[in-house]
Amino acid sequence: MSDVEQLTSSKLGTKQYWDEFYNLEKNNYAENPNDSGECWFSDSGAEEKMVDFLVDEEEQGQGESLISLDCKMCDLGTGNGRLLFSIREGGFTGHLTGLDYSQPAVEFSTKIAEQEEMENITFEHADFLGDAAMWSTGNRQWDVVLDKGTLDAIALSDIKYEGKTGVQTYPHVVQHMVKTRGVVLITSCNFTSDELVKIMTTDTCLKEWKHVKYPSFRFGGTDGSTVCTIAFKKE
Repeated sequence: MSDVEQLTSSKLGTKQYWDEFYNLEKNNYAENPNDSGECWFSDSGAEEKMVDFLVDEEEQGQGESLISLDCKMCDLGTGNGRLLFSIREGGFTGHLTGLDYSQPAVEFSTKIAEQEEMENITFEHADFLGDAAMWSTGNRQWDVVLDKGTLDAIALSDIKYEGKTGVQTYPHVVQHMVKTRGVVLITSCNFTSDELVKIMTTDTCLKEWKHVKYPSFRFGGTDGSTVCTIAFKKE
């Protein structure tokens, strides 16, 4: 196992933690419909940057971009579904799917979608790593696969999949979830850009495509940022 994958396990990598978290979020929402939960990486504006990237690619592509307004998109570890709602508000019309292995998260995001009258969005309970065979057949594929912090949470889990870590398993499952000439757009705070590229492109059909820019800081003579967002394309 490479150093890239050797992160210390944490409760943030357990299903129990997320079930309890989203049960609480669900209860809070029932009491106050204005409280639709946390927006992960809000300090860095990651959600906005991911949506802006998709919008810009569609607008600048002039019909030849990998991104189109009617793209079918899937959000891995969708949580409260906010990323998909923002994408819909950004003008994208294709069917959107949110997957989460926490049933309370699926119930929570579904309820928000109903309350806010978000159409053509489906939330599903799914463990795409634990049920890898189901997601590796090519029968279910999307134009764009999204991840905002889910790979980070997977890296904090000590669960093994046929002897491999979640981080080792993740890219080999995800590459089958995206169509040829499709895009995987990932935001991470646990991995550097170089580490994320290595994870996603080693022995897969995914290639590094474009990086989303964030404000950078200098520490120890090296430039960096608190998060990175990278788009990979499937060839």
